[in-house]
Amino acid sequence: MEKLIINGGRPLHGEIEISGAKNAAVAILPAAIMASKGVCVIDNIPNIEDVHCIERIINSLGCKVKVDNNSVTIDSSILTSYDANTEDVRKMRASYYLIGALLGRFKKARVEMPGGCPIGVRPIDQHIKGFEALGANVKIEHGVVAVEAERLIGTNIFFDVVSVGATINVMLAATFAEGTTILENAAKEPHVVDVANFLNTMGANIKGAGTDVIRITGVKELQGCSYSVIPDQIEAGTYMIATAACGGEVTINNVIPKHLESISAKLIEMGAEVIENGDSVTIKSNKNLKGVNIKTLPYPGFPTDVQQPMSALLCVSKGRSLINESIWESRFKHVDELKKMGAHVKVEGRTAIIDGVDKLTGAVVKATDLRAGAAMIIAGLIAEGVTEVLNIEHIDRGYPNIENKFNKLGASIKRVTV
Repeated sequence: MEKLIINGGRPLHGEIEISGAKNAAVAILPAAIMASKGVCVIDNIPNIEDVHCIERIINSLGCKVKVDNNSVTIDSSILTSYDANTEDVRKMRASYYLIGALLGRFKKARVEMPGGCPIGVRPIDQHIKGFEALGANVKIEHGVVAVEAERLIGTNIFFDVVSVGATINVMLAATFAEGTTILENAAKEPHVVDVANFLNTMGANIKGAGTDVIRITGVKELQGCSYSVIPDQIEAGTYMIATAACGGEVTINNVIPKHLESISAKLIEMGAEVIENGDSVTIKSNKNLKGVNIKTLPYPGFPTDVQQPMSALLCVSKGRSLINESIWESRFKHVDELKKMGAHVKVEGRTAIIDGVDKLTGAVVKATDLRAGAAMIIAGLIAEGVTEVLNIEHIDRGYPNIENKFNKLGASIKRVTV
């Protein structure tokens, strides 16, 4: 077991590079197994546990997987297995993308029910509805999702709720369906667009990704290609918020500023300065920030994945702030940890009411999930004294080399083995 020890109270200065997007990479890697010819070379892959987990799963199915720094080469031409049932599958939420990918390629799939962060009920009913609409028969027995179809036939599918997972998963299966599939009320997140672009590079015919209507004309086969994953919007947002909280001036490189607009707008409203350049953003802050109200929404709204890091900043912002979490119902588990550090937060259902305090003080806290872990690191960076963050395996699932990146900016974070 490892923990992070943070000496708080230091401003942040300098530049950092943002890694490839976790949420895109964990969908693009399963999509790569749909190529029956050639080899996929995927660059800008983040060095995080969730990605390594997907790589192991794909390898266990029979694909050849070669990892070289931030690049992954996948040869799936020899793939014959459609049964994903390892321990990795069970612990990894995004392994459900294997259902759509295998169903598309082999017209059948068996995948263990996936896990992930404990942030609320995460049903796959919209995924199943989509697969059934395409003509598949879906059974869930003994914790395994078994999907089979004689033929997949294009159709119109209207999602009851906006779901990134369902949009991507049904898009994967529909890539090989006969005729045209139209997905309505589709998710518009940047990583949905990235997966569609990747599939198109392999030979798919997908139009409209990034809008709420996606049209997919089925193709017979996909071929390997070279592709580079988009930068991580959530990692970038986390460092933007940390800079605003600690004070200082940081330039965040390898980003798409358009993807960060909802976060930039809130930081500007609070009194920080955000300067957008071509592929970087610079944050300047004197720490004298005021509270704001936030409601998490699907893209292009404020991302739920940045809500927890943002809550740490709001704890030391002047006045009262409200956070309405409209996406996940139990994403305030980190609040009890913030309270140990002196934060004034009250949670009522899906709303957190935060009254800003002058300072937080160091304490021993734990990361209750991935983004909560980032929130605790930010809280530790702004607190007086020493903060210890436990359960950091959650953080390693989504943030590459987080302590090194922060230390490069002047923070003091040490990783120690317990």
